[in-house]
Amino acid sequence: MATQAERREKTRASIVKAARRIFGERGFSAATMDDIAAGARVAKGAVYHHFATKEAVFEAVFEQVSIDLVADLDRISRAENDPLAAMAAGTQGYFAACSKGPTGQIILRDGPAVLGWERWREIDAKHFGGKFPRALAAAMEAGVIAKQPIEPLARLLLGAVTEAAVAVSAGPDIGKTGTDYARAFRSLLDALRVK
Repeated sequence: MATQAERREKTRASIVKAARRIFGERGFSAATMDDIAAGARVAKGAVYHHFATKEAVFEAVFEQVSIDLVADLDRISRAENDPLAAMAAGTQGYFAACSKGPTGQIILRDGPAVLGWERWREIDAKHFGGKFPRALAAAMEAGVIAKQPIEPLARLLLGAVTEAAVAVSAGPDIGKTGTDYARAFRSLLDALRVK
């Protein structure tokens, strides 16, 4: 027999799963707590027991989508031997994932608006954004790029990627726009290479 804690976690997971589908399909503003409760097959009171507000549900969804996205990007990046090529491949995967469907809706369209830029960046820094300093440190350690302060370089590159991802998600031809930005980002990274 499941413990109370296990039942609570199962209910919470059902709520997050239903909310992820609903937020991804409809967007934050069109989703209601009633929709989320119905999707999770729980009473609305159960949703409020776990999450005080719709924004709190969204933050849990955003966190889960971020975790899943980074796991996918890690698989893509590991196929590359060179640290900068791995960054470029992972970033191209980020553009592709955020340019369509539920991931783009949650991460780029609703994320900053619902969470605010500061909280959005805090969560991103634990996931996708947190990869940049580590990748740059590996590239410097391997002698691929010159040693320099990592934090400013990581912030500049991440800012470029964030702006590009927003442009990709809003572009008329998402596939072409994503490819163009990924190519430009790869050129930016290649310019950092020690000659």
